[in-house]
Amino acid sequence: MRSTPSRRATATGALIAAAAMLTIGVQAGTASADPFAAAPSALSAGKPNPGKLPADLSPNERAALIKAADADKAATAKSLGLGAQEKLVVRDVVQDRDGTTHTRYERTYGGLPVLGGDLIVAETKAGAPAGVIKSNRATLAGVDLAATVAPAAAEKQAVGLAAAEGSKKAAADRAPRKVVWMAQGAPVLAYETVVGGLQHDGTPNELHVVTDAKSGAKLYEWQAIETGVGNTQYSGQVTLGTAPSYSLTDTTRGNHKTYDLNGGSSGTGTLFTNTTDTWGNGTTSNRATAGADAHYGAALTWDYYKNVHGRTGIKGDGVGAYSRVHYGNAYVNAFWSDSCFCMTYGDGTNNAKPLTSIDVAAHEMTHGVTSNTAGLVYSGESGGLNEATSDIFAAAVEFYANNASDPGDYLVGEKIDIRGNGTPLRYMDKPSKDGSSKDAWYSGIGSIDVHYSSGPANHFFYLLSEGSGAKTVNGVNYDSPTSDGLPVTGIGIDKARLIWFKALTTKFGSSTNYAGARTGAVAAATELYGAGSPEVKAVEDSFAAINVGPRSGGGTPPTGTSFENTADVAIPDAGAAVTSTVNVTGITGNAPSNLSVGVDIVHTWIGDLVVDLIAPDGSVYNLHNRTGSSADNIQQTYTVNASSEVANGAWKLRVQDKAGSDTGYINSFKLTFP
Repeated sequence: MRSTPSRRATATGALIAAAAMLTIGVQAGTASADPFAAAPSALSAGKPNPGKLPADLSPNERAALIKAADADKAATAKSLGLGAQEKLVVRDVVQDRDGTTHTRYERTYGGLPVLGGDLIVAETKAGAPAGVIKSNRATLAGVDLAATVAPAAAEKQAVGLAAAEGSKKAAADRAPRKVVWMAQGAPVLAYETVVGGLQHDGTPNELHVVTDAKSGAKLYEWQAIETGVGNTQYSGQVTLGTAPSYSLTDTTRGNHKTYDLNGGSSGTGTLFTNTTDTWGNGTTSNRATAGADAHYGAALTWDYYKNVHGRTGIKGDGVGAYSRVHYGNAYVNAFWSDSCFCMTYGDGTNNAKPLTSIDVAAHEMTHGVTSNTAGLVYSGESGGLNEATSDIFAAAVEFYANNASDPGDYLVGEKIDIRGNGTPLRYMDKPSKDGSSKDAWYSGIGSIDVHYSSGPANHFFYLLSEGSGAKTVNGVNYDSPTSDGLPVTGIGIDKARLIWFKALTTKFGSSTNYAGARTGAVAAATELYGAGSPEVKAVEDSFAAINVGPRSGGGTPPTGTSFENTADVAIPDAGAAVTSTVNVTGITGNAPSNLSVGVDIVHTWIGDLVVDLIAPDGSVYNLHNRTGSSADNIQQTYTVNASSEVANGAWKLRVQDKAGSDTGYINSFKLTFP
């Protein structure tokens, strides 16, 4: 067994799932970053570093930052070492209270937009570089911009895919555009086609299909429609922001307006107006009741983002979106659309339960926030994180609202009775209770519907907020398990929401997956609460509890009966998986719920690696999934709940390098049975 070398210095949706959904997932675009700056060591215990909280920027201040970044984008591109054909396009700027700015850029190549080439550049108040995060760290160079496939072929493919999903009136909204596709591995020339019409359930269609411009093969697809005094149906009697002439126009919140579609499926409909400033009667017999609920939910969400996170409006520019209620006939869904910059709500089964509760409104508006910050693609693992982010901030808005008729909880859609039996749409403490969502990450989770692959992230947020085990919050009973059988201690929703928002706005990119989400959330917690803080450890433990990365570690080495393989096993660069095997004998019965797995891997840039424990019967336990970014080497002891496995037999450590340029080997693999 070789000794481990010293470390080198490293440089710089709709609310509800449809019956048939897109299932392709981006798995190759793990977010990567330079080391993040640590928070001061002198932080008061449990208090966030005030300098790392988001600055409360006015729309004019944000516009000035964007203008300055745009003026400097050529110099920024040069400092990043971008090629002559690469250009930066400023998409968003957020700022910490200490003056650190986080500028989010898209890229172009040879004048073409680069999908999946987004990056975030952090800079201190003094103008010093503070880190770069790229959605894909592949080199953008040498792309042949001459297509051999005609645009008409790409359009035919996209329309055919929409028709196969059951879409009605499917047709390309515009001619396919040439792009460079970079969300998966090396960049290639492609066409992007957007198909309109209606999905099979009546939801508007904005299906994006990416076609290889050389071979005609489909590279990727995703759906851009992200589906979820007033007398309201769900929140009791509330105060609404209205215009003096009695219309549902909130003049104090970006002129947000609420319209009645009156059963239609296009256009804005009719603005709600009245002869008095009283709206609805608390039941569906009055059309303005649903309008009052939607208007109130939008106001709460606006106030939450402004007062808690310093973000004035969905884009941060002070402009309000608008709401549309009474979409279609008995439409059992709600959705956000970037193209109209609006939220839309159906009236539910038999038009009896409009989908206009507080958490649904916050869920849909948060899709807009995500679109204008991280831009998480609505498919694969990034799509699950996108959907979970809307559920996470829906819960945060409910707790913030503190409405006695709809108190804060970790249930999604509990008021709208979507199933007709009084149960919620989703559960954050144990997502699998809905019958479809997943409690923990596994290697194929990117291939399922985003409403179900969101489960692990929802579960993570619940655990981070409240911890594992049985608990009652606001009269609701929860009992949250962990994938490794070990407990998690929560830090409270107030801290959890700050960490997730900072990660979303300053660490996540368009193709961030679960591994990248862990890296980003740990970095955000470190900036807010300090390295090694209880909050950082809680983030690490909560991710470990959904099978993403290890526990926070520490303590004494495990004791018991050990089996070890110290033979070196080379790990091919961007190659096939390799294994190291230990043969366990003499252990009676099954393996324990706290099996200790010692891993020693020598490898530069561990963000390239996927590491699994394989039980004798072939069951897979993921230990490491491309976390750690540019860090070197994995020397870590993991705890695995293997109580369903027979102890004796051949156990394997499987390691695969998923990207190029970095190499290494398995140094040793050890199992300890306590």
